[in-house]
Amino acid sequence: MRLDFDEIKNEIKRVFMKYGMSEEKAEACARMHTESTYDGIYSHGTGRVARFADYLKKGWVNPDADPTLEKDAGAVRIYDGHMGPGITNALYCVEEAMKLADRYGIGMVGLKNTTHWMRGGSYGLYAAKKGYISIMWTNTESVMPPWGAKECRLGNNPFVMAVPGPEGADPLLLDMAISQYAYGKLAMTRLAGKKLPFPGGFDKDGNLTDDPGAIEASRRILPMGYWKGSSFAFMLDVLGALLSDGIGAADIDHVGKGSCGGASQIMILIDPDKISGKERRDEVIRKAITHIKSAALDGHSAGVFAPGEDFARLRKDHDEHGIFVDDSIWKEILAL
Repeated sequence: MRLDFDEIKNEIKRVFMKYGMSEEKAEACARMHTESTYDGIYSHGTGRVARFADYLKKGWVNPDADPTLEKDAGAVRIYDGHMGPGITNALYCVEEAMKLADRYGIGMVGLKNTTHWMRGGSYGLYAAKKGYISIMWTNTESVMPPWGAKECRLGNNPFVMAVPGPEGADPLLLDMAISQYAYGKLAMTRLAGKKLPFPGGFDKDGNLTDDPGAIEASRRILPMGYWKGSSFAFMLDVLGALLSDGIGAADIDHVGKGSCGGASQIMILIDPDKISGKERRDEVIRKAITHIKSAALDGHSAGVFAPGEDFARLRKDHDEHGIFVDDSIWKEILAL
């Protein structure tokens, strides 16, 4: 079905308030879920509402908690999230990292003891639209086997990089899971009755497959770049724990409070105005985009896109026809 932005946001806000959130926090979280859906990231928009409501009901997320400062080391700060809502915790810490970047040129905030931040790219976009360059990531519980293994010991550890776009253009945004496809993407593809465009993991017999349901059943998602993605996920986990004074997958696995319960997150914000002028930055970005788009296409390509550029097509469709929401997911939300 197709719905407008406010209809989706207000219904999600209603649900979150019913499950114990203040109106202010419910508004912030509902807006973030709706913006993710608007950008076509359905798995972390409307697709996560029921699960988040369940976490609130179980007490796995403390709706009243706010981050508190634990350590202040100049351009570096450490906050404890107290298992508060991942979205409001992350937004708070991004704002704090911006203040540090204003003062020092660069600011890093480590956030420990927090919960699922939903779509990581939301915070990169938020910072980029305010003029900051960002590098961010979160660690997670073990949901991916290390290369050469069949049991999950790695987090998927979403990684985000964002840069303000040239005048009149959207920001550049890299927002990726470390697996070839995130579990949310597998679920949405399965619900749509489709196969993956490329193999995304192994079935129960150890065969590479493009069947999302078979990968979900085996829990053997494929690290991007095979052994390289496996190592990248491992390093993000370790650095996430060290730079936030928090915990990694080995301990998150034992927290027992759902997806990302107890996770550690890192937000690095840079003020580009302290490095170069806007005209120079715009020139560099435009030149880079023109360069990649000048490459000859192969016979199966729909075109070359700069990171984040694909969202523009979905937004245009949603503006013209309404925001797509899966019928079964919307019924689930309405019933909460």
